[in-house]
Amino acid sequence: ARSRSRSLSPRPGPGVRAMRARVPASRDVVVIERSAVPERCERAVKKGDFVRYHYRGAFPDGTAFDSSYKRGSTYNAFVGRGQLIAGMDRALLGMCVNERRAVKVPPHLAYGKDGYGDIIPPDAILHFDILLLDIWNPEDTVQVKTYSKPEACSRKVQVSDFVRYHYNGTLMDGTLFDSSRTRLRTYDTYVGTGWLIAGMDQGLLGMCVGEKRIITVPPFLGYGENGDGSDIPGQASLVFDVVLLDLHNPKDGIAVEKLQVPENCPRKSKAGDFMRYHYNGTLLDGTFFDSSYSRNSTYDTYIGKGYVISGMDEGLVGVCVGERRRVIIPPHLAYGEEGTGKIPGSAVLVFDVYVVDFHNPSDVVQITSSFRPETCEPRSKKGDFVKYHYNVSLLDGTSLHSSLHYGKTYDVVLGTGQVVMGMEMGLQDMCVGEKRRLVIPPHLGYGERGVAGEVPGSAVLVFDVEMLDMEEGLPEGYMFVWNSEVTPDLFDDMDKNKDTQVDSAEFTDYILRQVSEGKGRLAPGFEPHRLIENMFANQDRDGNGKITAEEFKLKADESPAHDEL
Repeated sequence: ARSRSRSLSPRPGPGVRAMRARVPASRDVVVIERSAVPERCERAVKKGDFVRYHYRGAFPDGTAFDSSYKRGSTYNAFVGRGQLIAGMDRALLGMCVNERRAVKVPPHLAYGKDGYGDIIPPDAILHFDILLLDIWNPEDTVQVKTYSKPEACSRKVQVSDFVRYHYNGTLMDGTLFDSSRTRLRTYDTYVGTGWLIAGMDQGLLGMCVGEKRIITVPPFLGYGENGDGSDIPGQASLVFDVVLLDLHNPKDGIAVEKLQVPENCPRKSKAGDFMRYHYNGTLLDGTFFDSSYSRNSTYDTYIGKGYVISGMDEGLVGVCVGERRRVIIPPHLAYGEEGTGKIPGSAVLVFDVYVVDFHNPSDVVQITSSFRPETCEPRSKKGDFVKYHYNVSLLDGTSLHSSLHYGKTYDVVLGTGQVVMGMEMGLQDMCVGEKRRLVIPPHLGYGERGVAGEVPGSAVLVFDVEMLDMEEGLPEGYMFVWNSEVTPDLFDDMDKNKDTQVDSAEFTDYILRQVSEGKGRLAPGFEPHRLIENMFANQDRDGNGKITAEEFKLKADESPAHDEL
Protein backbone atom coordinates (compact mmCIF):
# COMPACT_ATOMS: atom_id res chain seq x y z
CA ALA A 1 0.00 0.00 0.00
CA ARG A 2 1.19 3.52 -0.79
CA SER A 3 0.32 6.81 0.90
CA ARG A 4 0.41 10.46 -0.22
CA SER A 5 1.09 11.78 3.32
CA ARG A 6 4.18 12.76 5.29
CA SER A 7 5.60 10.68 8.15
CA LEU A 8 4.69 11.43 11.76
CA SER A 9 6.15 10.15 15.06
CA PRO A 10 4.87 6.65 15.95
CA ARG A 11 5.11 7.41 19.66
CA PRO A 12 1.85 8.18 21.54
CA GLY A 13 1.38 11.88 22.28
CA PRO A 14 0.83 13.55 25.66
CA GLY A 15 -2.12 12.34 27.69
CA VAL A 16 -1.84 8.75 26.47
CA ARG A 17 -1.79 6.01 29.06
CA ALA A 18 -0.25 2.61 28.55
CA MET A 19 -2.66 -0.28 28.66
CA ARG A 20 -2.49 -4.03 28.07
CA ALA A 21 -5.81 -5.55 27.07
CA ARG A 22 -5.66 -8.96 25.43
CA VAL A 23 -8.21 -10.96 23.50
CA PRO A 24 -7.73 -14.75 23.93
CA ALA A 25 -5.38 -16.17 21.30
CA SER A 26 -6.83 -18.14 18.42
CA ARG A 27 -5.88 -18.86 14.83
CA ASP A 28 -9.44 -18.00 13.80
CA VAL A 29 -9.83 -14.50 15.29
CA VAL A 30 -7.94 -11.23 15.28
CA VAL A 31 -6.06 -10.82 18.55
CA ILE A 32 -5.89 -7.21 19.74
CA GLU A 33 -3.67 -5.87 22.48
CA ARG A 34 -4.36 -2.20 23.35
CA SER A 35 -0.87 -1.06 24.34
CA ALA A 36 -1.64 2.67 24.71
CA VAL A 37 -5.00 4.39 25.00
CA PRO A 38 -5.51 8.19 25.28
CA GLU A 39 -7.21 9.48 28.41
CA ARG A 40 -9.87 11.16 26.26
CA CYS A 41 -11.47 9.48 23.29
CA GLU A 42 -13.99 11.76 21.66
CA ARG A 43 -14.44 9.53 18.65
CA ALA A 44 -13.80 5.84 17.82
CA VAL A 45 -13.45 4.24 14.39
CA LYS A 46 -16.55 2.75 12.89
CA LYS A 47 -17.32 1.12 9.57
CA GLY A 48 -17.20 3.61 6.70
CA ASP A 49 -14.73 5.96 8.43
CA PHE A 50 -11.56 7.11 6.73
CA VAL A 51 -8.41 6.64 8.81
CA ARG A 52 -4.78 7.69 8.71
CA TYR A 53 -2.41 5.46 10.66
CA HIS A 54 1.16 4.29 10.98
CA TYR A 55 2.02 0.63 11.27
CA ARG A 56 4.82 -1.93 11.42
CA GLY A 57 4.23 -5.43 10.04
CA ALA A 58 6.15 -8.51 11.20
CA PHE A 59 5.93 -12.30 11.27
CA PRO A 60 5.59 -14.23 14.55
CA ASP A 61 9.38 -14.68 14.70
CA GLY A 62 9.82 -10.89 14.65
CA THR A 63 10.96 -10.60 11.01
CA ALA A 64 9.64 -7.30 9.58
CA PHE A 65 7.92 -7.36 6.25
CA ASP A 66 6.61 -3.80 5.95
CA SER A 67 6.50 -0.38 7.69
CA SER A 68 4.76 2.90 6.89
CA TYR A 69 7.42 4.69 8.93
CA LYS A 70 10.11 3.62 6.45
CA ARG A 71 8.08 5.11 3.62
CA GLY A 72 7.69 8.36 5.56
CA SER A 73 3.91 8.50 5.15
CA THR A 74 0.80 7.21 6.87
CA TYR A 75 -1.43 4.57 5.41
CA ASN A 76 -4.79 6.09 4.45
CA ALA A 77 -7.92 4.08 3.75
CA PHE A 78 -11.64 3.64 4.39
CA VAL A 79 -12.52 1.01 6.99
CA GLY A 80 -14.95 -1.77 6.10
CA ARG A 81 -14.98 -1.08 2.37
CA GLY A 82 -12.60 -3.83 1.26
CA GLN A 83 -9.61 -1.52 0.91
CA LEU A 84 -7.77 -3.42 3.67
CA ILE A 85 -7.26 -7.06 4.57
CA ALA A 86 -10.24 -8.28 6.60
CA GLY A 87 -8.21 -8.61 9.77
CA MET A 88 -7.06 -4.99 9.59
CA ASP A 89 -10.64 -3.85 8.95
CA ARG A 90 -11.62 -5.58 12.21
CA ALA A 91 -8.54 -4.42 14.15
CA LEU A 92 -9.16 -0.73 13.45
CA LEU A 93 -12.77 -0.70 14.64
CA GLY A 94 -13.21 1.09 17.94
CA MET A 95 -9.77 2.73 17.88
CA CYS A 96 -9.24 6.28 19.11
CA VAL A 97 -6.83 8.85 17.75
CA ASN A 98 -3.42 8.32 19.39
CA GLU A 99 -4.37 4.82 20.45
CA ARG A 100 -1.78 2.11 19.84
CA ARG A 101 -2.62 -1.52 19.24
CA ALA A 102 -0.65 -4.72 18.75
CA VAL A 103 -2.66 -6.95 16.39
CA LYS A 104 -2.32 -10.61 15.36
CA VAL A 105 -4.17 -11.48 12.17
CA PRO A 106 -4.78 -15.15 11.23
CA PRO A 107 -4.04 -16.21 7.62
CA HIS A 108 -7.64 -16.48 6.47
CA LEU A 109 -8.21 -12.83 7.50
CA ALA A 110 -4.93 -11.77 5.86
CA TYR A 111 -3.44 -13.15 2.62
CA GLY A 112 -4.58 -16.79 3.12
CA LYS A 113 -3.15 -19.74 1.28
CA ASP A 114 -1.84 -17.61 -1.58
CA GLY A 115 0.27 -15.21 0.44
CA TYR A 116 1.45 -12.02 -1.25
CA GLY A 117 4.20 -12.46 -3.80
CA ASP A 118 7.64 -12.86 -2.29
CA ILE A 119 6.73 -10.74 0.73
CA ILE A 120 4.00 -12.74 2.54
CA PRO A 121 4.25 -16.57 2.43
CA PRO A 122 1.11 -18.74 2.34
CA ASP A 123 -0.83 -19.27 5.58
CA ALA A 124 1.19 -16.60 7.37
CA ILE A 125 0.08 -15.09 10.68
CA LEU A 126 0.74 -11.36 10.58
CA HIS A 127 1.61 -9.07 13.52
CA PHE A 128 0.90 -5.34 13.23
CA ASP A 129 1.88 -2.48 15.56
CA ILE A 130 -0.69 0.27 14.74
CA LEU A 131 -0.83 3.92 15.80
CA LEU A 132 -4.01 5.74 14.75
CA LEU A 133 -3.53 9.42 13.82
CA ASP A 134 -6.79 10.55 12.23
CA ILE A 135 -10.46 9.66 11.72
CA TRP A 136 -13.13 11.25 9.58
CA ASN A 137 -16.22 10.33 7.64
CA PRO A 138 -17.54 11.66 4.32
CA GLU A 139 -20.72 12.69 6.12
CA ASP A 140 -18.80 14.84 8.63
CA THR A 141 -19.38 18.56 8.91
CA VAL A 142 -17.32 21.22 10.61
CA GLN A 143 -17.37 20.63 14.35
CA VAL A 144 -17.37 23.70 16.62
CA LYS A 145 -16.78 23.59 20.37
CA THR A 146 -16.83 26.92 22.25
CA TYR A 147 -14.88 26.75 25.50
CA SER A 148 -14.84 30.43 26.45
CA LYS A 149 -17.35 33.14 25.60
CA PRO A 150 -17.68 36.74 26.84
CA GLU A 151 -20.75 37.63 28.89
CA ALA A 152 -21.70 40.42 26.50
CA CYS A 153 -21.80 39.70 22.78
CA SER A 154 -23.21 42.64 20.85
CA ARG A 155 -22.23 41.29 17.45
CA LYS A 156 -21.43 37.96 15.79
CA VAL A 157 -19.42 37.09 12.70
CA GLN A 158 -21.44 37.03 9.49
CA VAL A 159 -20.60 36.35 5.86
CA SER A 160 -18.48 39.17 4.33
CA ASP A 161 -17.24 40.38 7.74
CA PHE A 162 -13.54 41.03 8.17
CA VAL A 163 -11.98 39.36 11.21
CA ARG A 164 -8.69 39.35 13.08
CA TYR A 165 -7.94 36.22 15.09
CA HIS A 166 -5.17 34.14 16.61
CA TYR A 167 -5.03 30.38 16.12
CA ASN A 168 -3.05 27.26 16.76
CA GLY A 169 -3.46 24.64 14.04
CA THR A 170 -2.85 20.97 14.78
CA LEU A 171 -3.54 17.65 13.17
CA MET A 172 -5.99 15.29 14.86
CA ASP A 173 -3.19 13.66 16.83
CA GLY A 174 -2.04 17.01 18.26
CA THR A 175 0.88 17.63 15.89
CA LEU A 176 1.27 21.39 15.46
CA PHE A 177 1.45 22.54 11.85
CA ASP A 178 0.98 26.29 12.20
CA SER A 179 0.32 29.11 14.68
CA SER A 180 -0.34 32.81 14.23
CA ARG A 181 1.17 33.38 17.67
CA THR A 182 4.61 32.22 16.55
CA ARG A 183 4.50 34.97 13.92
CA LEU A 184 3.39 37.48 16.59
CA ARG A 185 0.56 38.75 14.42
CA THR A 186 -3.08 37.93 13.92
CA TYR A 187 -4.54 36.27 10.88
CA ASP A 188 -6.69 38.89 9.12
CA THR A 189 -9.24 37.94 6.50
CA TYR A 190 -12.76 38.17 5.15
CA VAL A 191 -15.16 35.40 6.15
CA GLY A 192 -17.41 33.50 3.74
CA THR A 193 -15.92 34.96 0.58
CA GLY A 194 -13.46 32.19 -0.32
CA TRP A 195 -10.35 33.65 1.27
CA LEU A 196 -10.17 30.71 3.71
CA ILE A 197 -10.59 26.97 3.46
CA ALA A 198 -14.29 26.16 3.42
CA GLY A 199 -14.25 24.62 6.89
CA MET A 200 -12.76 27.72 8.51
CA ASP A 201 -15.21 29.95 6.65
CA GLN A 202 -17.99 27.93 8.29
CA GLY A 203 -16.33 27.57 11.70
CA LEU A 204 -15.86 31.31 12.27
CA LEU A 205 -19.50 32.22 11.66
CA GLY A 206 -21.39 33.28 14.75
CA MET A 207 -18.27 34.02 16.84
CA CYS A 208 -18.11 36.94 19.26
CA VAL A 209 -15.06 39.06 19.91
CA GLY A 210 -13.22 37.42 22.80
CA GLU A 211 -14.76 33.99 22.13
CA LYS A 212 -12.51 30.92 22.02
CA ARG A 213 -13.39 27.90 19.89
CA ILE A 214 -12.05 24.55 18.78
CA ILE A 215 -12.91 24.14 15.08
CA THR A 216 -12.42 20.67 13.65
CA VAL A 217 -12.34 20.56 9.85
CA PRO A 218 -12.55 17.33 7.79
CA PRO A 219 -10.10 17.19 4.88
CA PHE A 220 -12.72 17.66 2.15
CA LEU A 221 -13.42 21.08 3.78
CA GLY A 222 -9.71 21.64 4.41
CA TYR A 223 -6.77 20.83 2.12
CA GLY A 224 -8.19 17.63 0.64
CA GLU A 225 -6.25 14.69 -0.82
CA ASN A 226 -3.05 16.59 -1.48
CA GLY A 227 -2.63 18.59 1.74
CA ASP A 228 -0.83 21.90 1.53
CA GLY A 229 2.37 20.44 0.11
CA SER A 230 4.29 21.25 3.26
CA ASP A 231 3.12 20.73 6.84
CA ILE A 232 -0.39 19.38 6.27
CA PRO A 233 -0.54 15.85 4.84
CA GLY A 234 -3.20 14.74 2.40
CA GLN A 235 -6.55 13.59 3.79
CA ALA A 236 -5.80 15.18 7.16
CA SER A 237 -8.43 16.46 9.58
CA LEU A 238 -7.46 19.88 10.97
CA VAL A 239 -8.04 21.21 14.47
CA PHE A 240 -7.92 25.00 14.99
CA ASP A 241 -7.90 26.56 18.43
CA VAL A 242 -9.16 30.08 17.67
CA VAL A 243 -9.63 33.30 19.68
CA LEU A 244 -11.44 36.11 17.89
CA LEU A 245 -9.93 39.55 18.51
CA ASP A 246 -11.68 41.84 16.07
CA LEU A 247 -14.66 42.03 13.78
CA HIS A 248 -16.04 44.57 11.35
CA ASN A 249 -17.71 44.90 7.99
CA PRO A 250 -16.57 47.20 5.16
CA LYS A 251 -20.03 48.77 5.23
CA ASP A 252 -19.75 49.69 8.91
CA GLY A 253 -19.90 53.27 10.09
CA ILE A 254 -18.88 54.39 13.53
CA ALA A 255 -20.88 53.26 16.55
CA VAL A 256 -21.49 55.68 19.42
CA GLU A 257 -22.52 54.70 22.94
CA LYS A 258 -23.47 57.58 25.26
CA LEU A 259 -22.12 56.53 28.63
CA GLN A 260 -22.91 59.74 30.55
CA VAL A 261 -24.65 62.92 29.39
CA PRO A 262 -24.92 65.96 31.68
CA GLU A 263 -28.42 67.13 32.54
CA ASN A 264 -27.63 70.65 31.39
CA CYS A 265 -26.26 70.84 27.87
CA PRO A 266 -26.65 74.38 26.51
CA ARG A 267 -24.47 73.68 23.50
CA LYS A 268 -23.38 70.72 21.39
CA SER A 269 -20.23 70.50 19.35
CA LYS A 270 -20.28 70.97 15.60
CA ALA A 271 -17.76 70.72 12.76
CA GLY A 272 -15.23 73.52 12.99
CA ASP A 273 -15.19 73.64 16.78
CA PHE A 274 -11.96 73.28 18.73
CA MET A 275 -12.21 70.60 21.40
CA ARG A 276 -10.24 69.48 24.45
CA TYR A 277 -10.94 65.92 25.54
CA HIS A 278 -9.48 62.98 27.40
CA TYR A 279 -9.57 59.45 26.01
CA ASN A 280 -8.57 55.85 26.56
CA GLY A 281 -7.95 53.91 23.37
CA THR A 282 -8.25 50.12 23.13
CA LEU A 283 -8.67 47.48 20.47
CA LEU A 284 -11.97 45.65 20.25
CA ASP A 285 -10.70 42.84 22.50
CA GLY A 286 -9.74 45.36 25.20
CA THR A 287 -6.02 45.60 24.39
CA PHE A 288 -4.82 49.06 25.45
CA PHE A 289 -2.89 51.18 22.95
CA ASP A 290 -3.03 54.82 24.13
CA SER A 291 -4.42 57.24 26.72
CA SER A 292 -4.35 61.01 27.13
CA TYR A 293 -4.66 60.44 30.89
CA SER A 294 -1.25 58.74 30.97
CA ARG A 295 0.25 61.93 29.50
CA ASN A 296 -1.69 64.05 31.99
CA SER A 297 -2.80 66.27 29.13
CA THR A 298 -5.98 66.57 27.09
CA TYR A 299 -5.98 65.96 23.36
CA ASP A 300 -6.70 69.32 21.73
CA THR A 301 -7.87 69.56 18.14
CA TYR A 302 -10.34 70.95 15.65
CA ILE A 303 -13.13 68.53 14.76
CA GLY A 304 -14.61 67.97 11.35
CA LYS A 305 -11.56 69.39 9.60
CA GLY A 306 -9.41 66.30 9.10
CA TYR A 307 -7.04 66.89 12.00
CA VAL A 308 -8.02 63.52 13.50
CA ILE A 309 -9.00 60.18 11.91
CA SER A 310 -12.33 60.49 10.10
CA GLY A 311 -14.15 58.21 12.54
CA MET A 312 -13.17 60.43 15.46
CA ASP A 313 -14.07 63.55 13.49
CA GLU A 314 -17.56 62.12 13.15
CA GLY A 315 -17.78 60.71 16.67
CA LEU A 316 -17.00 64.03 18.38
CA VAL A 317 -19.78 65.98 16.68
CA GLY A 318 -22.91 66.56 18.76
CA VAL A 319 -21.34 66.09 22.20
CA CYS A 320 -21.85 68.17 25.35
CA VAL A 321 -19.17 69.44 27.69
CA GLY A 322 -18.87 66.85 30.47
CA GLU A 323 -20.26 64.06 28.28
CA ARG A 324 -18.69 60.62 28.28
CA ARG A 325 -19.14 58.51 25.20
CA ARG A 326 -17.66 55.42 23.59
CA VAL A 327 -16.78 55.73 19.92
CA ILE A 328 -16.16 52.47 18.02
CA ILE A 329 -14.38 53.08 14.74
CA PRO A 330 -13.89 50.52 11.94
CA PRO A 331 -10.42 50.45 10.35
CA HIS A 332 -11.48 52.09 7.08
CA LEU A 333 -12.38 55.17 9.17
CA ALA A 334 -9.26 54.86 11.32
CA TYR A 335 -5.76 53.64 10.40
CA GLY A 336 -6.72 51.19 7.65
CA GLU A 337 -4.86 48.08 6.61
CA GLU A 338 -1.44 49.37 7.64
CA GLY A 339 -2.20 50.47 11.20
CA THR A 340 0.27 52.68 13.08
CA GLY A 341 2.52 52.22 16.11
CA LYS A 342 0.76 49.95 18.60
CA ILE A 343 -2.34 49.76 16.40
CA PRO A 344 -2.26 46.72 14.09
CA GLY A 345 -3.53 46.85 10.54
CA SER A 346 -7.28 46.46 9.96
CA ALA A 347 -8.01 47.03 13.65
CA VAL A 348 -11.31 48.31 15.02
CA LEU A 349 -10.62 51.03 17.60
CA VAL A 350 -12.58 51.80 20.76
CA PHE A 351 -12.24 55.26 22.30
CA ASP A 352 -13.74 56.12 25.68
CA VAL A 353 -13.95 59.91 25.50
CA TYR A 354 -14.55 62.57 28.14
CA VAL A 355 -15.21 66.05 26.73
CA VAL A 356 -13.55 68.75 28.82
CA ASP A 357 -14.49 71.76 26.70
CA PHE A 358 -14.94 73.08 23.19
CA HIS A 359 -15.27 76.43 21.51
CA ASN A 360 -15.37 77.97 18.08
CA PRO A 361 -12.91 80.55 16.77
CA SER A 362 -15.87 82.82 16.07
CA ASP A 363 -17.01 82.71 19.72
CA VAL A 364 -17.24 85.92 21.75
CA VAL A 365 -17.41 86.36 25.51
CA GLN A 366 -20.70 85.09 26.91
CA ILE A 367 -21.95 87.42 29.63
CA THR A 368 -24.74 86.42 32.00
CA SER A 369 -25.76 88.75 34.82
CA SER A 370 -26.93 86.71 37.82
CA PHE A 371 -27.61 89.77 40.02
CA ARG A 372 -27.92 93.49 39.33
CA PRO A 373 -28.87 96.22 41.87
CA GLU A 374 -32.06 98.15 41.18
CA THR A 375 -29.98 101.28 40.77
CA CYS A 376 -27.10 100.23 38.57
CA GLU A 377 -25.18 103.41 37.96
CA PRO A 378 -22.56 104.38 37.13
CA ARG A 379 -21.47 101.67 34.69
CA SER A 380 -17.84 100.67 34.22
CA LYS A 381 -15.96 101.82 31.13
CA LYS A 382 -12.47 101.97 29.75
CA GLY A 383 -10.11 103.78 32.12
CA ASP A 384 -12.14 103.08 35.27
CA PHE A 385 -10.42 101.53 38.26
CA VAL A 386 -12.46 98.52 39.41
CA LYS A 387 -12.21 96.12 42.31
CA TYR A 388 -13.85 92.69 42.12
CA HIS A 389 -13.83 89.15 43.44
CA TYR A 390 -13.80 86.15 41.11
CA ASN A 391 -13.87 82.37 40.97
CA VAL A 392 -12.50 80.81 37.79
CA SER A 393 -13.03 77.26 36.55
CA LEU A 394 -12.82 75.25 33.36
CA LEU A 395 -15.91 74.59 31.32
CA ASP A 396 -16.31 71.12 32.87
CA GLY A 397 -16.39 72.66 36.37
CA THR A 398 -12.76 72.05 37.35
CA SER A 399 -11.84 74.88 39.76
CA LEU A 400 -8.65 76.78 38.94
CA HIS A 401 -8.41 79.84 41.17
CA SER A 402 -10.27 82.31 43.38
CA SER A 403 -9.48 85.80 44.65
CA LEU A 404 -11.38 84.85 47.82
CA HIS A 405 -8.50 82.56 48.77
CA TYR A 406 -6.33 85.66 49.25
CA GLY A 407 -8.93 87.66 51.15
CA LYS A 408 -8.59 90.70 48.88
CA THR A 409 -10.10 91.96 45.67
CA TYR A 410 -8.50 91.90 42.27
CA ASP A 411 -7.94 95.52 41.17
CA VAL A 412 -7.43 96.66 37.58
CA VAL A 413 -7.76 99.68 35.34
CA LEU A 414 -9.99 98.74 32.43
CA GLY A 415 -8.56 99.11 28.96
CA THR A 416 -4.90 99.00 30.01
CA GLY A 417 -4.14 95.33 29.29
CA GLN A 418 -3.93 94.32 32.93
CA VAL A 419 -6.29 91.37 32.33
CA VAL A 420 -7.01 89.13 29.35
CA MET A 421 -9.10 90.62 26.57
CA GLY A 422 -12.16 88.51 27.44
CA MET A 423 -12.14 89.81 31.01
CA GLU A 424 -11.74 93.40 29.75
CA MET A 425 -14.88 92.88 27.69
CA GLY A 426 -16.77 91.12 30.47
CA LEU A 427 -16.11 93.86 33.06
CA GLN A 428 -17.35 96.67 30.84
CA ASP A 429 -20.76 98.28 31.52
CA MET A 430 -20.95 96.74 35.00
CA CYS A 431 -22.02 98.44 38.21
CA VAL A 432 -20.95 98.00 41.83
CA GLY A 433 -22.81 95.09 43.42
CA GLU A 434 -23.49 93.36 40.12
CA LYS A 435 -22.64 89.65 39.69
CA ARG A 436 -21.83 88.09 36.35
CA ARG A 437 -20.74 84.84 34.79
CA LEU A 438 -18.25 85.28 31.97
CA VAL A 439 -17.46 82.41 29.58
CA ILE A 440 -14.24 83.34 27.81
CA PRO A 441 -12.96 81.39 24.78
CA PRO A 442 -9.19 80.80 24.70
CA HIS A 443 -8.50 83.28 21.87
CA LEU A 444 -9.81 85.94 24.27
CA GLY A 445 -8.20 84.25 27.28
CA TYR A 446 -4.81 82.60 27.63
CA GLY A 447 -4.60 81.14 24.11
CA GLU A 448 -2.99 77.91 23.00
CA ARG A 449 -0.22 78.00 25.61
CA GLY A 450 -2.29 78.75 28.69
CA VAL A 451 -0.40 79.47 31.91
CA ALA A 452 2.10 76.85 33.00
CA GLY A 453 0.82 74.93 36.00
CA GLU A 454 -2.37 76.99 36.23
CA VAL A 455 -4.41 77.26 33.02
CA PRO A 456 -4.32 74.54 30.33
CA GLY A 457 -3.65 75.59 26.76
CA SER A 458 -6.71 76.31 24.58
CA ALA A 459 -8.99 76.23 27.64
CA VAL A 460 -12.38 77.91 27.81
CA LEU A 461 -12.58 79.75 31.15
CA VAL A 462 -15.63 80.46 33.30
CA PHE A 463 -15.38 83.46 35.65
CA ASP A 464 -17.97 84.17 38.33
CA VAL A 465 -17.40 87.88 39.08
CA GLU A 466 -18.77 90.32 41.69
CA MET A 467 -17.97 94.05 41.30
CA LEU A 468 -17.24 95.56 44.74
CA ASP A 469 -15.88 99.02 44.00
CA MET A 470 -15.26 101.35 41.11
CA GLU A 471 -13.46 104.67 40.66
CA GLU A 472 -14.16 106.63 37.55
CA GLY A 473 -11.17 106.90 35.27
CA LEU A 474 -9.83 109.88 33.37
CA PRO A 475 -10.55 110.63 29.74
CA GLU A 476 -8.45 108.57 27.37
CA GLY A 477 -4.91 109.87 27.09
CA TYR A 478 -4.95 111.80 30.38
CA MET A 479 -2.86 111.05 33.45
CA PHE A 480 -4.11 114.08 35.42
CA VAL A 481 -7.15 116.35 35.19
CA TRP A 482 -8.16 119.57 36.96
CA ASN A 483 -11.25 119.69 39.09
CA SER A 484 -11.43 123.49 38.85
CA GLU A 485 -10.24 126.32 36.69
CA VAL A 486 -6.52 126.31 36.01
CA THR A 487 -4.63 129.33 37.36
CA PRO A 488 -3.03 131.44 34.63
CA ASP A 489 0.16 131.52 36.73
CA LEU A 490 0.54 127.73 36.74
CA PHE A 491 4.22 127.67 35.75
CA ASP A 492 5.15 130.37 38.26
CA ASP A 493 3.26 128.53 41.01
CA MET A 494 5.29 125.39 40.29
CA ASP A 495 8.60 127.29 40.24
CA LYS A 496 8.98 127.62 43.98
CA ASN A 497 12.60 128.83 43.94
CA LYS A 498 11.85 131.28 41.11
CA ASP A 499 14.82 130.23 38.98
CA THR A 500 12.59 130.19 35.84
CA GLN A 501 12.86 126.38 35.76
CA VAL A 502 10.80 123.60 37.31
CA ASP A 503 12.68 120.53 38.43
CA SER A 504 11.25 117.07 39.18
CA ALA A 505 10.83 117.70 42.92
CA GLU A 506 8.97 120.99 42.39
CA PHE A 507 6.74 119.38 39.79
CA THR A 508 5.95 116.36 42.00
CA ASP A 509 5.24 118.46 45.10
CA TYR A 510 2.91 120.72 43.18
CA ILE A 511 0.84 117.90 41.58
CA LEU A 512 0.51 115.99 44.85
CA ARG A 513 -0.64 119.17 46.59
CA GLN A 514 -3.33 119.76 43.95
CA VAL A 515 -4.57 116.20 44.44
CA SER A 516 -4.60 116.46 48.23
CA GLU A 517 -6.50 119.75 48.08
CA GLY A 518 -9.07 118.30 45.67
CA LYS A 519 -8.11 120.66 42.85
CA GLY A 520 -6.90 117.89 40.58
CA ARG A 521 -7.04 114.13 40.11
CA LEU A 522 -4.54 111.53 38.96
CA ALA A 523 -5.60 108.55 36.86
CA PRO A 524 -6.81 105.91 39.36
CA GLY A 525 -5.22 102.50 39.73
CA PHE A 526 -1.63 103.56 39.10
CA GLU A 527 1.22 104.39 41.46
CA PRO A 528 1.09 108.23 41.77
CA HIS A 529 4.82 108.90 41.62
CA ARG A 530 5.19 106.86 38.44
CA LEU A 531 2.36 108.80 36.82
CA ILE A 532 3.96 112.10 37.83
CA GLU A 533 7.35 110.95 36.52
CA ASN A 534 5.73 110.25 33.14
CA MET A 535 4.01 113.63 33.18
CA PHE A 536 7.30 115.38 33.97
CA ALA A 537 9.14 113.48 31.24
CA ASN A 538 6.52 114.54 28.71
CA GLN A 539 7.03 118.21 29.67
CA ASP A 540 10.83 117.97 29.77
CA ARG A 541 11.11 118.00 26.01
CA ASP A 542 14.87 118.33 25.79
CA GLY A 543 15.43 115.75 28.54
CA ASN A 544 17.71 117.89 30.67
CA GLY A 545 15.77 117.34 33.90
CA LYS A 546 14.27 120.84 33.91
CA ILE A 547 11.07 122.29 32.47
CA THR A 548 11.23 125.82 31.08
CA ALA A 549 8.29 128.10 30.37
CA GLU A 550 8.78 127.50 26.67
CA GLU A 551 8.51 123.70 27.16
CA PHE A 552 5.54 123.82 29.50
CA LYS A 553 2.10 123.27 27.91
CA LEU A 554 -1.31 122.10 29.03
CA LYS A 555 -3.04 119.12 27.46
CA ALA A 556 -5.49 121.40 25.71
CA ASP A 557 -2.58 123.18 24.05
CA GLU A 558 -0.87 119.96 22.95
CA SER A 559 -1.10 118.16 19.61
CA PRO A 560 -3.33 115.05 19.80
CA ALA A 561 -0.29 112.71 19.93
CA HIS A 562 1.15 114.24 23.11
CA ASP A 563 -0.07 112.95 26.49
CA GLU A 564 0.55 115.03 29.61
CA LEU A 565 -1.17 117.86 31.47
